[in-house]
Amino acid sequence: MSTNRRSLTSVNQLIETRDVIALKEKTGNLYESIVVVSRRANQISVTMKEELHRKLDEFTVHGDNLEEVHENKEQIEISRIYERMANAPLQSFTEFNDDQVYYRKK
Repeated sequence: MSTNRRSLTSVNQLIETRDVIALKEKTGNLYESIVVVSRRANQISVTMKEELHRKLDEFTVHGDNLEEVHENKEQIEISRIYERMANAPLQSFTEFNDDQVYYRKK
């Protein structure tokens, strides 16, 4: 998680127009570049989801009583942290532009 948080600080949260020619030059094909970015975004989102569920499982109460709902401030804060993080496609696109993504052709 520490490596994700470091890389999230450099990701711009705003949507910007992108230079498709520069994107094309990385792999030689625009669509191939988009596939690389989307596959990396899927990896990031799965990792983030697993981390969030692992952290929230600590607060899970395994009782049969559905009427009682306990609000835990730590659980709410963890959820807020993950909501504020950059979404996976923006993070993967930033990694791709910074040449931090390894990809290969079959």
